[in-house]
Amino acid sequence: MAAPETHTLESQVPQAGAPDARAPLSWEQLAALAPAEPERVHGPTSSQALLRLFGATEAEVRVTLYRDNHAWCPYCQKVWLWLEEKRIPYRVRKVSMRCYGEKERWYSERVPSGLLPALELDGRLLTESDAILQALETSFGPLAEALESAGVKEVRRLERRFFRAWCHWLCTPHASGADETLATEQFERMARAVSEALQATPGPFFRPQFSAADVIFTPFLERASASLYAYKGYDLREDHPAINLWFTAMEQRPTYLGTQSDFLTHVHDLPPQMGGCHPSNDASQRAAWQQVALGFAPNETSQAEPAEAALEALARVIKHRRAIVAVNPWGGAGFDQALRCALSNLLAPAEPCVPPEGSAAGLRHLRTRLSVPRDMGLHAARRLRRVLEITAALDGHQQADPIPTRHRLDQDLRPFQSMDS
Repeated sequence: MAAPETHTLESQVPQAGAPDARAPLSWEQLAALAPAEPERVHGPTSSQALLRLFGATEAEVRVTLYRDNHAWCPYCQKVWLWLEEKRIPYRVRKVSMRCYGEKERWYSERVPSGLLPALELDGRLLTESDAILQALETSFGPLAEALESAGVKEVRRLERRFFRAWCHWLCTPHASGADETLATEQFERMARAVSEALQATPGPFFRPQFSAADVIFTPFLERASASLYAYKGYDLREDHPAINLWFTAMEQRPTYLGTQSDFLTHVHDLPPQMGGCHPSNDASQRAAWQQVALGFAPNETSQAEPAEAALEALARVIKHRRAIVAVNPWGGAGFDQALRCALSNLLAPAEPCVPPEGSAAGLRHLRTRLSVPRDMGLHAARRLRRVLEITAALDGHQQADPIPTRHRLDQDLRPFQSMDS
């Protein structure tokens, strides 16, 4: 595989001594420019929604979905996407995954195993995503095609084999180049099998129309695409056009766009969940990692950036600004000003706002810890990450502490829940 083209942000960084450097906007000025929070109950799929009604009344809700706070859990995404596609009214209660915090006591009492997702249907508690989907199908009907139909069962078996090949390549520390090559070839065979399954249908999906088969495959195709690019320099969408067509079709669905994460989020959320991810450490992989880190990863999405991406980022930062400043290791008045500089640069990039001296690491800490879709949508996060790096570069090269790989305790949400409630 050829090494990806290397991108940098240097050409976008204004000079700190430029005569048109300006003071940052105040929080009041920034808030006046931010849009109102979108409608969550009846509107588009959103990670921030705690109640979804799809035109029903709250009294008609029969389902409560227990899913992880960060929207990192692949099994939660599967159930979440199925509910959205079927437009089943449901409530959401968010719970900590073990890798980023202690499980809430109320949840441990309700679900002693701590498993996620869990789902309450008509007062009956269910765990294990496949059992949950089966129970939902029994109560509300299939999503285009029954889970136990021959065609969907075949796709489900393929998904399990794909998962195993992906995990073996990504999560096994291969002792030699020959072992790495063998794992690569094993995954390639499975990716070709997935492509052949997609090509066997008249459209872009696993079955003749979008169905539960696509919902089941979604979390792991998404995570494989992100992780294999960053850790192996392998572009799943580029190398397999049928898989790329599947992603492109999925990205036409507002339900998927509301649950979709991005490469940088997955690159850092997966190691603690999977027991480690192992880079190949060749030139292609190192170049790909740099692209992901700076938000230049190709084939991350087929969607063009919407016009409102910057304003979405602005609104989300303003909503949580007190907690963002308080939890930042380089927080305080200087970081507060640096964050306002970054947002001012987000809105008017041609007029540089230079942050206070010593704020670069704090800005980079925030840049690497933005999470999609927990915090905001993919395009809003990409735009915000880039402007945080551009603003940090005006101060210097000081880096933030590395993101932990054995846990994600750096993502404790309790300060946000207490300050923003």
